[in-house]
Amino acid sequence: MRMDERATDRSSEWFVPQFGPPKFRVMVGLLFIPYTAMVLAFVVIGSMLARPIYWDRVLSMVIIYFLGLGISAHALDAAGSKGQKPWGRLLTKPQLWLMAILSLVAAYLIALYYMVLYVPWLSLVAVLEGFFVFAYNLEWFSGRFHRDGWFAFSWGFLPVLAGYIMQTNGISVEALILALAMALISVVEIKASRPYKALKGRAQALGEGERDAMRGYEATLKSISLAVVLLAVSLVLWRLFD
Repeated sequence: MRMDERATDRSSEWFVPQFGPPKFRVMVGLLFIPYTAMVLAFVVIGSMLARPIYWDRVLSMVIIYFLGLGISAHALDAAGSKGQKPWGRLLTKPQLWLMAILSLVAAYLIALYYMVLYVPWLSLVAVLEGFFVFAYNLEWFSGRFHRDGWFAFSWGFLPVLAGYIMQTNGISVEALILALAMALISVVEIKASRPYKALKGRAQALGEGERDAMRGYEATLKSISLAVVLLAVSLVLWRLFD
């Protein structure tokens, strides 16, 4: 690996397994599992506001976002990293694009089934999320939509709303307030992620104070992702045994 690639290599991140062949590690790292889990948890949290709950729709929406965000959006992010290779050269740009398109098509086929038969209101979120998958990750429009506020809206606010709409085919005040709360949590996550990534990129040259700062950001990211997932789990248990 060349020196300029080391600065952006993410294979040593805390969410990447330190065992197995390189391609396996890269594939797991590409999913950004803690952050993807946060978004999937947002979907579940939004779903739990509804009465009654259609559990097949909860599962379907989780699958939709796993395909659309966990695989497709992150593959596009890696493919459009402006010449940088955050995951090395084990995955080529054509391979990343193929992963992105196939995953996105699968996600929209599942969503289309529900939109046609049960929840036409879901089309509102589908259009917006489809736009942000490309505009955010490929930094369209000179990166205008690759900003923290749009990140919070697309991967915090909209997933909560999507979960609720999937259940009810409607929007409520309480769902909007909850979506705003989760969007604010996403702001905290992205605000901690950016300086963490910058420090991690030059970890070998950090002083002790900077290393402490990096560890602090890492602890924040771990805590936020775990807290959101636990909140979703607790709400599922509450509704199952309510």
